[in-house]
Formats: sequence, C-alpha cells, structure tokens
Amino acid sequence: MMTHAADRSAVLSIGRVYCDLIFTGLGHLPVLGREIFADGMEIAAGGGAFIAAAHLAHAKRKVALVARLGKDSLSASIEEQVRDSGVDLRFVEHADDAGPQVTVAAVVGQDRAFLTRRSGPALPATLEAAFEWNEARHLHIAEYATLHEIPDLVSRAKEKGLTVSLDPSWDPALIYDRGLLRACAGVDLFLPNLEEAEAITGSAEPEVAIRKLSFAFPAVALKGGAEGAWLMSKGRLIHAPAETVPVIDTTGAGDAFNAGFIHAWLDGAAEEACLRAGIRFGSLAVQAAGGAKLLTAES
Repeated sequence: MMTHAADRSAVLSIGRVYCDLIFTGLGHLPVLGREIFADGMEIAAGGGAFIAAAHLAHAKRKVALVARLGKDSLSASIEEQVRDSGVDLRFVEHADDAGPQVTVAAVVGQDRAFLTRRSGPALPATLEAAFEWNEARHLHIAEYATLHEIPDLVSRAKEKGLTVSLDPSWDPALIYDRGLLRACAGVDLFLPNLEEAEAITGSAEPEVAIRKLSFAFPAVALKGGAEGAWLMSKGRLIHAPAETVPVIDTTGAGDAFNAGFIHAWLDGAAEEACLRAGIRFGSLAVQAAGGAKLLTAES
C-alpha cells in the first residue's frame, strides 16, 4: 500500500560510515619525528550520514541510513553503536570492500584535524530499494564526494518526489572543483561551513559567501561554529548566535546541525526556528567525543 505524499515524513541519509578514532586532550598536533600523548580516546561510529541520521532518530524523526559497511573488525566495532542509535538500517549493505573505513581525529582545544581512509565505492546496492521506500520524503547527502561518485543521485531523488539537502563536507580534491555547483543542481538545501563556503565562492566574508551561494540554491544554511549560523532563503538573510556550552569535541557538530535544521525545516518551522534547531543539535554534539556519542549515553 502506497503512502500518500503528504503523509511521508522519513529521511534517507546517504554517505560513507567511518570508524572514528578520536584523540582528545592534545596540546598541539603531531609533528614528523615526534610522539605526543592524548589524555583521552574514543572509538565511535562516524561519517556525516550516520551522525545526522542518529540525531534525527534522537528527535523521533524516522530516518534510514543508506550506506555500505565493511565486514572487518573495525567496522564490526562500530556496528553495535550504529544499531543502538535508533536509525533504520534496512538499506545498509554489508560488503568486504566497504572497510576498514577509518578517520583519525586529533582534537586540540575547539579545533581538530582529520586523517581519513575511504574504502570501496560509495554506491550501495540498496539505493534503488531506498528510493522505493514509500515513507521517504527527503534525501540528505552527507558529502559532495558521494554525489560526485553517484552523479544522478539528486535527479533520481527528485523523480521520486523527494526534497534534497547536501553538506559539501571538506575534501581538498573536490571542494575547489569549479563544476561543484553545477553538479549540485536540484539541491533544495545547501549546508556548508565557513571554510567550505570560502573555498567554493572565494569569499571569506560569511554574508558575501552565502549571498553568492543563494544564486545556486533555494536555501543555504551556513555554519560558523562559535560565530553561530546564517540562513539565506527567498532573498532574506538572517543570523543566529551560537549557544554557550562546554566543548569536548567538535567532530560531527556540523552534521548534528544539519539534522536539527532538516528536522525543523521538514516540519515547516519558521526560518529562525530552523537555525535555532540546528544550533541546538550542534551544541549537543560538541559535549562528548564523537558526533553521536552523547546520544548513546542518554539512551
């Protein structure tokens, strides 16, 4: 039995799933030839698709992860956390070549550096089945690299009547691609951070960058961390300040913001409320190591 379009509310979140090794309490980043020691370390499920999905599930939004997960020991070490998140895993493909997929995050103060290994293709064998899910209303693409590998992803989602959001995510091989905006045609909601927006537009001024991006997208939410966030939609620019919370690790904060914004946006909330929801979700994420770790601790 088909679900009427007006009754659909679920989100499909697509992207790679990583095993995040997060080192905290560092005074500085490692340098060649020297060893440094971290005060703390967490092993957590990561990747923008999972983190956003976990926060959506925490908000009681039905959400399914569309991804590939390896069969190696590191992939297995995070699978329990993925299952405990409340995210629907019916569209997760298990494959030998999908792992190990690892990110090492070195956290210094409120900043961090990443070292990542991708494995196998991004395209899951479950994608067509995901698009046939009659509860799906929205597709969230967690990184431009996924769209780069699956160039018809947006058009296929649109054919199914889904709205689409995309976080470009930092990838030095792709973020400066002059064809990036053209490849994102059809995206309804674009979700960069300040560094990504500057790389794409050439402007370090948030208001200039977001205005430039608004020519390509109906809505742009620009994440500024401690500077808050901006939204440009229907020719109107608004800003919301950041919340003051204890910061343990900013890994995944942007993906949590995405979840909060999307959740409110799909509910038809006012623009200011969407920004506040994004900031609230992001503020929750920074209070523990790992973008979705605190959610597990709360459940």
